[in-house]
This record gives sequence, structure tokens and C-alpha cells, in this order.
Amino acid sequence: MIAIRKQPGKFPEVIDVDNTLEALQEQVGGYIETVTFATDACFICDEEGRLKDKPFNVELLGVPFVGTVLAVGVNGEEFTDLNSAQIGVLMRTIIAAYLAAKGGAT
Repeated sequence: MIAIRKQPGKFPEVIDVDNTLEALQEQVGGYIETVTFATDACFICDEEGRLKDKPFNVELLGVPFVGTVLAVGVNGEEFTDLNSAQIGVLMRTIIAAYLAAKGGAT
């Protein structure tokens, strides 16, 4: 599944991850939690990230995330590939939020 991965302190990257619970849990380092922000996409993070004291990552749409975050497509109840338009918009949004948190540094 084509997704965007944003790790703390790093720029986002487009990755291909297996669309299985185990693979998604491995990516975020724990039990998954979804944060829906559109009818066709969501963020996936570790639901216990704060309890595990994971490092701050990025604030997206007013939600501060810790640990690794994935952006994936959604079709009904299923996770799906992000399409090229979604990737373009999300990469710009995530990079802008990352740079803003760093004080505009590159």
C-alpha cells in the first residue's frame, strides 16, 4: 500500500507498506489509532505513543502527533493506497508543518 511515513525529526517519505495490521503496527511501533481528516484518507499513529513517551513528531490539522505517523488512503472501512493527488497535497502539508515546528529551518 502506498503511504506517507513521517518519523520524528525527519522529512516525510512515500513508502510501500503491506496492508496488514502487523505491518502497520510495526511502522508506528505499537497498537494503531486512526485520525480521520477526510473521507478518503487518515493518519495512523501509535495509540499509546504518549504513554510510551515517544518524541514529538509534528502537529497536523491541530493534532500534535508523537512517534511515527502514516498517512494512508481510505475506502469505506479499508485502508488503501494514496493516489498521486493525495500524495502531493499531503506532502506539502506535512512538510510545511514540519518546517513550521522547526522555526522555518530547512
